[in-house]
This record gives sequence, structure tokens and C-alpha cells, in this order.
Amino acid sequence: MGRRLAPGLRRLVARPMPAGMESKGGWNGSWASLPGITAEYGTEGRADGWDMERVVSEGYEQGVWVFKSIETIAGHQARRPFTIGRGEKPGQFTEFLADHPLYRVLNGKANPLESGRVFRKRLSAQVLLSKRGAFVEVTKSRLGTITRLDLLPPDRVRPVPDPSGDYISHFEFTTRTGRLRELDPERVRWVREPHPTDPFSGITPLEAAGISVDLDHLARLYNVTFLRRDGRPGGIVGVDLKGSTERQLDRIEARFAPGVDHAGQIAVIGTGPGGIDFIDTSAKPRDMAYKDLSSISKDEILAAFGVSEAMFGNTAGKTYANAEQDEFTFWTITELPHLDLIASAFLPDLDVDEGWRPLIDTSDVEVLDLPRRERLRVLREEWTAGLISADEYREAAGREPIDNAQTRALWFSPQKAPVPGRAEDAAELGLGGGPGQDLAGNAQAPPGTQTNGQPPGQPSGPAASAVEAARGTTEPAGAQSAAAAAVATAREQQAGSTPGAAAATVADVRDDADGFREPGAAAAAVDKARTARPAIGQGPAAAAVAAVRETKALPAEGLEQPTPGWEPPESETERLRAGAAAALDALLARQAEVIVARLRSPKVRGRTRYWQPGPYEVDTRSGDAPIDPARVVVPDRWVEETVATLEPLVALAVQATAAECVAALVGTAAGTAMFAATAGGLHAATLDAVTLGAAAVRAFLADIADAITAVQDDHPGLTLEQLVGHVRGHFAERARAVADETARSIAAAAVNGAAEASAAACGPHVTRTWVSRGDERVRLAHQELDGQTLPVLEPFSADGFPLRYPGDPIAPPALIRNCRCRLRYQAEPLLTDEGDDDDDR
Repeated sequence: MGRRLAPGLRRLVARPMPAGMESKGGWNGSWASLPGITAEYGTEGRADGWDMERVVSEGYEQGVWVFKSIETIAGHQARRPFTIGRGEKPGQFTEFLADHPLYRVLNGKANPLESGRVFRKRLSAQVLLSKRGAFVEVTKSRLGTITRLDLLPPDRVRPVPDPSGDYISHFEFTTRTGRLRELDPERVRWVREPHPTDPFSGITPLEAAGISVDLDHLARLYNVTFLRRDGRPGGIVGVDLKGSTERQLDRIEARFAPGVDHAGQIAVIGTGPGGIDFIDTSAKPRDMAYKDLSSISKDEILAAFGVSEAMFGNTAGKTYANAEQDEFTFWTITELPHLDLIASAFLPDLDVDEGWRPLIDTSDVEVLDLPRRERLRVLREEWTAGLISADEYREAAGREPIDNAQTRALWFSPQKAPVPGRAEDAAELGLGGGPGQDLAGNAQAPPGTQTNGQPPGQPSGPAASAVEAARGTTEPAGAQSAAAAAVATAREQQAGSTPGAAAATVADVRDDADGFREPGAAAAAVDKARTARPAIGQGPAAAAVAAVRETKALPAEGLEQPTPGWEPPESETERLRAGAAAALDALLARQAEVIVARLRSPKVRGRTRYWQPGPYEVDTRSGDAPIDPARVVVPDRWVEETVATLEPLVALAVQATAAECVAALVGTAAGTAMFAATAGGLHAATLDAVTLGAAAVRAFLADIADAITAVQDDHPGLTLEQLVGHVRGHFAERARAVADETARSIAAAAVNGAAEASAAACGPHVTRTWVSRGDERVRLAHQELDGQTLPVLEPFSADGFPLRYPGDPIAPPALIRNCRCRLRYQAEPLLTDEGDDDDDR
């Protein structure tokens, strides 16, 4: 029987008790007797009896739940980078220290033996296991720079109180050789969970979980001992001893031989007069003892450490939301306080008067973003319902407001009717609102008067007149007709009206954009495709289908039938290209306006050479630094919007291509099951094409950021408007070409990828042949592939690179950019066994 853990966790070393001192000793049970605990609270001896060796060997190394809890808490802490920053709110820093000696020892190399990550993981483990806490010795150079950190064994360090009244005089450290060193308090960082009454002691979850750790240990030990000594259900064997000899009793006992080697054996024993009876007394109680003890102990140990089983990867019986909530609870209740405790230990090494504070960075912990995401979801619902404006949403989301009439207005659903946020915004929204006019553009009557026979405050104007006329000339039973008449009248009057202020503003913006927003090649292609598109059923494809239907008959016996073949339709590729080009063109146009708005934002211009000093004696926001492009160009946000914009367009083209491919290769009847089997491949094709577009947008924005940096470096005297003009010129010069080229790559990747995935689902008998355009523009590598036929999913080889299909997004750009090749798919006839007759089939 091994030693029990709880005495090692609970028992303190007894000290002589002064005469007359009231004893606070606990009960003297076998698991947690507490001799020597007296009323001398606040002394340095409370943690002297904590046996760290037993805690580590019996609690940490042998207790699975203690081990996993400490590994989880310490491991998450060690993986997070240590940072130093300052800001208005604790833990929400707006400025970070670029370099500090603590960075090198806590994120790099702590000492010659340990990296910063290993050092911090051991530090967390000691804080969780040691009642005294953890002690970090700080070594500095002659200039006061931190050069290394060392963890001292907590069971060989003792804080010595200062007799003069200060808490700590020094720390006594006993080395491995038995030599006693005195350490100045300034050289030691004492990290511990504070004890509520004793400043010289810490506290550990193992104190609260000591009994549960013992129970878990004993329950496992009981089960192991049972298997070693018994190996079968315990019970009582009743034997009629009348006439039995010692030798017979030994033979009977041998039949019930203990040990795992005999477990499960069937023993044959005679019954009847003088026979044997067996009574099973412990099967169910024994099983329940181990099961209940293990379950209860596990729950109590995990509760003491504040760790859920979901953090170990055990999410059985939990939904995704519940597992995510468990993770969020762990981070907020357990891990964040622990991170603050570790980081705050190094406050003495920072300039606190300057506002610098240590922080273990958790900005990339996704689950901690749950409250913000939930708050933004509620705000989006309010914006959709018209309760807040787009600018209010952007401010709540931590983004710069755009601050124009559209973003300040409230847009009520479902008609999305605007309500101006300011009186002067009404004209720009096309609602009138000029001097002496109401929001509908009608003359504003003096307060208290009637207009057109209407009471004060009632709406008037053409739409109101039409509604009123309809109400007066329509019978009650014709309410729908009255509404239709009112709408028709309002539309006629609106059609005859002249363009309002909003239209004029749009025209002015287009004139000032230097041709950037004029319809380009993408829009022209869309218009041409729409006007030149033949009526459904009138084109050559429809005529061919009709001819096949008219002449369709059973094949003549002995005639060789043509192999079904199919190519991805160029019409689908062109439609997707035109749609993606138009979407990207609009997206880049909005990017240009947002970047210009950010350049002009006071927050961005502050402390730069573009700041215009205000009428103050001292303007603290003046400076001579250039504008940081990272504050102006935010690629992550635009990449997300690019994905959200392109994904629906690409998904539709992928689905249409797959349906046509499956129907052509295996027929409509068999194609239903085949089409269902392509879902994974179609999703992958969609993601590949959309990712291609997102990467192109990110690269373009990186070029914009580089251009902003370069023009400021080359022209130190550049004004803000000149910088804005340079950015606009860069967009006008390259945006449309980027949109067109990216759209062409997206269309080729999506359509060809969908064709490959759907053809693969039709069966291994499908082959495809590479077909080039055959002109001088075809790449040499693609000319060599022309006419090659391979089984589906077997890649072609071009210049040593595998190509799954033309426009493959994983291939080098030099092999797929502006590629016009295509694949011709064929379903080869399936071979059947010769000699089979109808009866065999």
C-alpha cells in the first residue's frame, strides 16, 4: 500500500506552542491531522511543513487530473508572448514598448539551461503546486540590465521577516551543497497566490483538493490491488466440513485460486449433500466504489483548479456551443487571473511612473472574442432594423466612421427608407429638406396652419395627394385597388420629376474621379453579353439538343456508339468572369474611398507632418512623422469582404458547371446520386477560387501601402492632398486591370475545378484531354500538353509542375495567368463479361 497524499498536503511541522496560547488544531483523522497550527496568524512558518517532493511525486506525477490541470494552465501561459504596454484601460494597451530586457529573458532565453517558454511553464507549475509560492532570482549587469532569470527550489527558500517592521528582511536560500545564501529582496520576485491572512504564505488548489486527490489515488490503488490479489468477484464459499480432511479443503481452496492469471476461469465443484455454496457479496458494491469515487474525485479536483474536461479535448456529450462556452469560462475565470499573477511579478522591473505595465498577450485567443462578437451581432441586428446608423455601428465596432449622409442616416426595413441623421443630410438623400421645405421637398407651411386642407403635421405633396385621392374615390371593399392606384400615381409623378440633389452629387463625384468610376471593360462585357445573348432555346446548343431528341432511337445492333464527351461551357466562364470583375471593380472603388477617408482622419494625421495645428497655446498632436500605412490600409477587413462578395457568385457557377457535367457524362437519372457525391469537391473548388481572389486583393493593398511609404520617403514636403491624389492615381491606374485579371483567374479556377470534381464522381472510367487554343498566344508548356489524355484526377505535368486542370490555383502563377485552355471529358464504355445472356443478368 503506497503512502497517502493528503497528509503530505495538509500536515504542517509542529512547533512548540507558547504557554497559554489557544490551540487551533483540527481533527486528528488519518487523512489531515493538523498539529501545531496555532493562533499565530501572519507568521513565516505557515508553509514550512509543505512537502514539495511528495506533492510532486504523489500528486502531480501520479494524479492524472492534477497533472492535466497544471499542464493546461501552465502550458497556455507559456505559449502566450510576454509584452509591455500602456493605455487608458488595464489590459487594453494602445501603445507597446518596442524593446526591453524582459522580452529577451521571458520570450527568448531565460538562463543557460532554459528557454523563456520552459522557464515560464515551470514558474506556473510551482505557483500551483507550492504553498510557499515560487521564487525567481533576477541577475542584472553592472548597468542594471536584466541578463538572466532562475527559478529557485521553493522548499529550499525561506522569507525572513524584518524585525524593524518591514515585511521581508531577506530570503534564505539553501543550495544543493548545503551552503546558506542570503538574497536581497530586490533580487527575488516572489510569485504566489496570496493567503487571505498570512502575507508570508501562499495557497494552492491542492489544499482544497487534498482529500479528493487522496480518494482518487486510493480508488485506483484499490482497483489495482484487487486485480493483483483476487481477479474475480469477492464472495464467501460455504463448505460442509463434515467428513472433510485438510487435504480436501486445500483442493477446494485451490479451485478458487486468486490472481489475474486465474481471472475468468470456470471452476467445477460438486453440489448436493456435502457440496459447496458460493455467495457473491461484493460484485456490485466493489464496482460502484471505484466508479463513484473516481467520478466524484475527478469533479472536485477539476473544480479546485478551475479546468473543464473540454480543455483536455474530451467534449463527449457536449455541443459545439457548450464546449466553446467551457473554453471561454476557463479563460476568463481561471487562465486570465493566472496570467495577471505571473505578469505582475515583474512590475518592479518596469518604469511604472511612465505608465508601463506587463502583460501576457491573449489578443489572438479566439474564444475571448465571444463577448465582442455577440455585441456586434446585436448591433448588426439593430442596424438592420434601422435603430442605429452605420456610423454608430462602426464606432461601436472600433472602426472609423465614414461620416456622410448615407452612413449617418437610419435605414428602416423592409423598404430601407432613409431617415436623415441631420437636417442638412435630407437634400443629399434625395428627400428635399431645403430652406422652407419639408423632407419630401414640399413648401413648409408656418406652424399651426393647414396645408391642402390637411391638419397641421399631416404629410402633403404629390404622393400624399395621390393617396388621399385614392382613398376618396375607392369603395371600402377595394382597398387593394386603392393602394395600387396610389402607388401608380406616385410612380408616374416620380418618373416625370427632375433629378434631385442626390443625383447631382453623384454626378459631381463621378466628374471629380478622373475617369476612375466610368464603366470599364468589365461593365462593357456584361452589357455586350446581355444584349447579344440569344433567346432561350434559339441558339446552336438548343438546336443540337432538339435534333438529337428528334432522331433518338435504339442503337442498331453491331454499330459502334460514340463515346460521350463534354467540355466546360465558355458561357459559364464568361458570366462568372464578368460578374467577378464587376464585383471586384466596385470593391476596389470603395477601398479607395475608405483609404482616402482614413488619410484625412484626425486620428491618423495626429503626430504626423500632415497635422494642422489648432488654435491652442500648445498643440500636443503636432509632429513630423510620416503617416503609417498600417493605420490606413487594413487588408484583413477587405479580404473578409472580398471572400463574402465572391463566394456566392463562384458557388452558383460551380453548381451549374457540376450539374451540366454530371448530366452529360452519366445522364440525368444516374446523375442525381453522382451530383450529391461531389459536394466536398465543389466546396473545395469554390474555396480555391475565392482564396485566389482574396490573395490578389491582399497583394494589391500591400502595393498601395508600399506606395504610400515610398512617396512620403521620396517627397518629404508632400501635402495631404497631394498624398491623396497619389493614392487615387494608383487606384485609377491599376485597380481595373487587377480586377479584370483576377476575375479571369477566378472564373477559370472555379469552372475547371467544378468540372474536375464532378467528373471524378462519375467514376474511374472518365478521362480528359487537354485542348489548347492552337494560336501563337498559347504558352509553350501548354502547347506540349495539347492532345494529352489522362484519367480523371491524374495531374498533367507542365514544366515539372503538376496541373490538375487549366487555371489550377495551386500551380505557379506563370503557368495559369490568363490561361484559355480547357479539358474535354469522355466517359469510356464500361467493360462487361462476354457470354452473359439475359437469364444470367
